[in-house]
Order: sequence, then C-alpha cells, then structure tokens
Amino acid sequence: MEANDPQAFKKTVLVVDDDAAVRDMVADILKDARYNVLSARTGSEGLQVSQQFKGEIQMLVSDFQMPGMSGLDLATAMTTDHPELKVLLMSGFPKGLLVLNEGWHFLSKPFMASQLTALVETLANPDKKSRYADDLESAELGDVKPPRLSPKVCRYKASQVK
Repeated sequence: MEANDPQAFKKTVLVVDDDAAVRDMVADILKDARYNVLSARTGSEGLQVSQQFKGEIQMLVSDFQMPGMSGLDLATAMTTDHPELKVLLMSGFPKGLLVLNEGWHFLSKPFMASQLTALVETLANPDKKSRYADDLESAELGDVKPPRLSPKVCRYKASQVK
C-alpha cells in the first residue's frame, strides 16, 4: 500500500491489480500525470485502503479479474458508499466479454500510457479536454485497442464470468 501527499496532487486514484508490474506501471503513469496514487494488490486490500484513507478517492482503476474479490465486486462495494466514484476496469479479456454499470468504463489490456492518461483525465475532469484526447479516438494499433466507454447496462456479479 502506498500513498502520496494528497495536497500536492490533483485527485486521488486507487489502483488495484494483482500483477505487480501492471500495478506499478499504472501507478507510475498516473503519478507522472500528477495524481495522488494509492495502490493495493487485491480487491479486499483495495477496499481496506479505501476505508482507511482519510481523504476522498475520486477514481478506482482496477483489474477486472483477481483472486478473491474481483475488480467488479470491489467497484460495487466502493460505489455503494460513494456513488460519485469514477470506475475504470482493465482487462485482457476479449472485447465484448465485460458488462459494466452505467458510468463505469473499460480499458482493454494492453494499452498505451497516453490512452490510460487520456481516459483518466477525461473521467476526472469531464469539462476539460485531455491533451491525449486524440488517443481515445485512435484506431487499433496491433494489439493495442483504444479504450471504450461502457454502455448503460445493469449490475451483475463478477463470479458469473467463467
């Protein structure tokens, strides 16, 4: 678990991923973009971090499928108490496999750093255009797929995905 001084940054983002390399990469990208980053290895650890953090967490960036509590279940638990929380779930699952709540967003792995930054900036500041906004509209580049905003759909449990 790690936290920076919340006064020095724009907004606080909780990054949760069981893969240390992905978690560290995402955290570094967001720190470079001047976000206060909290991190956790598991969904249950992420929930604990969110409950113990004294400030406000504006966004959750989480892997979709993790051992124990999934990213979807973590997002559901966190948004129950904080419905204004922005949610960005990441996964290497094939396109179209995920069903997300209205207002939740999906980023397909692998992705470019500028795509992550653009999506986070767009979600955190909807009235301000990200300097990376063109990457949100970019065509597929090999295995790198542009992020997509989720459609309006209903909730379901991640445990239903096999």
